[in-house]
Amino acid sequence: MKKTFTFLLCVMIFLSSFSVLGERNVNAAEFDTDFDTVCKSIYLENLDTGMTVFSKNADTRRYPASTTKIMTYIITAENISDLKNTYITVKGSVLSQLDGTGSSVSGIKANERLSVYQLLNCLMIPSGNDAALVLADYIGNGDVKKFVAKMNAKAKELGCSNTHFVNPHGLNDPNHYTTVNDMAKITKYAMKLPYFSDISNTVSSDCLGEDRYLITTNYMIDPNRGGEYYYEYAKGIKTGSTGNDSGYCLVSSASKDGYTYLCIAYGAPYEDDNGEAYDNGAMIDSKNLYEWAFENLEIKTVLDKNDLVKEIKLNYAWNKDTIQLVPSQSYSTILPSDVDVTSIDKNFDIPKSIDAPVKQGDKVGTVTLSYANQKLATIDLTASESVDRSEFLSAIDGLKNFVTSIWFILAVIVIAVLFVTYLIIITIYTKRKKNQRPVKKYRKF
Repeated sequence: MKKTFTFLLCVMIFLSSFSVLGERNVNAAEFDTDFDTVCKSIYLENLDTGMTVFSKNADTRRYPASTTKIMTYIITAENISDLKNTYITVKGSVLSQLDGTGSSVSGIKANERLSVYQLLNCLMIPSGNDAALVLADYIGNGDVKKFVAKMNAKAKELGCSNTHFVNPHGLNDPNHYTTVNDMAKITKYAMKLPYFSDISNTVSSDCLGEDRYLITTNYMIDPNRGGEYYYEYAKGIKTGSTGNDSGYCLVSSASKDGYTYLCIAYGAPYEDDNGEAYDNGAMIDSKNLYEWAFENLEIKTVLDKNDLVKEIKLNYAWNKDTIQLVPSQSYSTILPSDVDVTSIDKNFDIPKSIDAPVKQGDKVGTVTLSYANQKLATIDLTASESVDRSEFLSAIDGLKNFVTSIWFILAVIVIAVLFVTYLIIITIYTKRKKNQRPVKKYRKF
């Protein structure tokens, strides 16, 4: 009997330890147009949302031609603090480096003293390669290569992974390249710099004197000379071409009805086999894309931070079984005008339930928004309110979990088997003892 009860006690302690162990073990859409484009690479971004709405070969390396000067502007503006009151004397030896290149020049003269601001106008408006070299020579302390090194360092800093510059003006070189995606990053940065937007959107300037007008090469912003290329909503920025090597290139922006877009168009055909020049496809493509975007796209609010987007089960809260989830922030994006935001796909990554206590604003899960099989964004979902924990419900649930756990059930089964075994043993023992009673002997008288 002592051995039997000792065995049962050991079994219960063993199973109890397993039960405790079990309890411890118990985180941009692009759209189709209705027309073809001739440029080899194009990138169109809505600057209000930062969303890419159209792209074509956006990460393919292209020759940027004179759109290189956007980076030249950046390096100049970041290395000279006072653009209007810093003066540079033009070196004849610097200008002579362009002899025989057929470069576009602004007409600056050797030994004249010009402000950096004047030179930036010469750089951006008539696309003066002469101004590019003068600025690079000055900032590089007589070494243009040092200036170019700054250009490449800045490109890397801006996250441009497919860009490498060899010169400050954009004359063709096999190792001088970028992509429309990278140039978009460069241009957006430049647009924040002093005077950049004003200068790049200037049609004509007399900053060198009334008899030395600087005239833009960008027909999209020139109402007098632009012809079919002129677009009243266009704002700059920079043209470029090195003939058939680069094709026609254009970096521009346009604003209308509160919307602003940036377009990078590279590699439009320049001339045919007979030497006949094509129309400037970079300007035509850009204009068509702007008109398409303004007519067909609009900013729509997909999620509001006050929206109750999902309800999930809440555990251990008194008189409250569920809790509502809300977005951590509002989310708006560009969508086709005829698209209803209710058609946006929402993929929830949330648990089936959460345990109280919960604080308002606690992250519970995420929702990924998609349109036309393209991911738009992933937004955190948070608790809409704070809820305290009920210790009574928690204790009841803990007891329930213990009673229904596999270890408890096994323990009950084992104990029942042992108890039955014990009863059988006791019964057998009792019968044997009964059968072994000594027979009484009677004394004879």
